[in-house]
Amino acid sequence: MPRTSNPLLARFARQPGGGLILLGDSFTRLHQTLIADLASRYRLPSIAASTDFAKGGGLMDYGPYLGVADQYRQAATYIDRILKGVKPSDLPVQTPTKYRLVINVKTAKALGIAIPPSLLADEVIE
Repeated sequence: MPRTSNPLLARFARQPGGGLILLGDSFTRLHQTLIADLASRYRLPSIAASTDFAKGGGLMDYGPYLGVADQYRQAATYIDRILKGVKPSDLPVQTPTKYRLVINVKTAKALGIAIPPSLLADEVIE
């Protein structure tokens, strides 16, 4: 059963200017709806580096954007090179070239945050 309260978040929320910045790790992805619900309950602005956090009720998500087809394509090129004899340690680390900002306006309004129209988001959730 999901927790409906969190003493740590409650204490943190009493501090002025607080907010949550979440990593795009598997824990955040697995519990993103619960985290967004708790952040909303304690009136904490929240941003995550995982996709769909804002769709789940979080204020924003911002992070690398790579479609599934692109991920498979990149993995296939690495596998091809490894099978041709290249040592995995000799392959370069790839860095993202596209980033995506998603803002949940409904959550912003509930938190009393005005989103300036000049803020260029890739997606706005009403």
